[in-house]
Amino acid sequence: MRQQNAAQQWTMVNFLKKWQAELRMTFTGHPQSTPDWVLRLAEGNDPGYHLPGSAVWAIHGSMSTIIAGIRVLLMQSLHPGALAGVYDHSGFKRDPLGRLANTIRWIFTVSYGSMDAAQTATHFVRRVHDSVKGSYVDAQGQTREYSANDPELLRWVHVAYADSFVAAHRIWGGAVPGGADAYIREWAQAGRLMGVEDPPLSLAEVTAEMDRWYASGQLRADERLRETIEFIRYPPLKASLQPGYRILFAAAVASLEPRYRELLGLEKARFGPIPLPSIFAARLVLAVVRLTLGRSGPSEQAARTRLRRLGYEA
Repeated sequence: MRQQNAAQQWTMVNFLKKWQAELRMTFTGHPQSTPDWVLRLAEGNDPGYHLPGSAVWAIHGSMSTIIAGIRVLLMQSLHPGALAGVYDHSGFKRDPLGRLANTIRWIFTVSYGSMDAAQTATHFVRRVHDSVKGSYVDAQGQTREYSANDPELLRWVHVAYADSFVAAHRIWGGAVPGGADAYIREWAQAGRLMGVEDPPLSLAEVTAEMDRWYASGQLRADERLRETIEFIRYPPLKASLQPGYRILFAAAVASLEPRYRELLGLEKARFGPIPLPSIFAARLVLAVVRLTLGRSGPSEQAARTRLRRLGYEA
């Protein structure tokens, strides 16, 4: 009996280690060690744009960001110009996890890094965006030119991001210092770095802008959107991660406003006529992810090392 229990424990430990490596690979591109860019967040001679106790640290340090990331991909894809930039230029099909890791790198560098690191990371992203240009057919059937650094597209991406991260954290996160308004006001700095002019500074302003975008008729569904949604629904993850991801995808869909679900052609998960408890199931999945990855992420730990060195934290 003891040998059987020991074998079961050994199997479980190995499974958790493998699952942890696969999770790390998904989010950082490195299965075992902490990426160099995370370690470099301990460098720098200023505290950065965001400090411990900020709304940005509260939300970006929460597991709710995983569902927020899925939700924002769905939302941002509703603008045919934003979708065209991803569809035509991004390697999201060839290397989706690499693209995800690059996005996470920018978000966490702005959230936890020094001002210099945040500005350098943003400059790199904007330089990449310089070559992301082309044309798309808008909701009225007219061909329009686009650029990834176009102020209109940058604004849509920023506002959809803020809306999704606040919405997901409201459901699956904890308390936020200063509430949603504080997060939107603080994360407006990221928008300014990217070139967004006068970004919204409150939840009311974000909601008003989302309403304006919806009423404008610029958001649309087409074959590209349907193909992109299917890719987001069934990404090429490891088999061990797929069941949990399907629950998180269903939760992201459930968190959408009905009007956006309708535009996307999505419905809440059901078993026949019975709605499935996606919100609750996602809570369990996020708890397991938190248990596997740890409560305090390496980016936050590196930032605290820098802040202690600079005397900002005892």
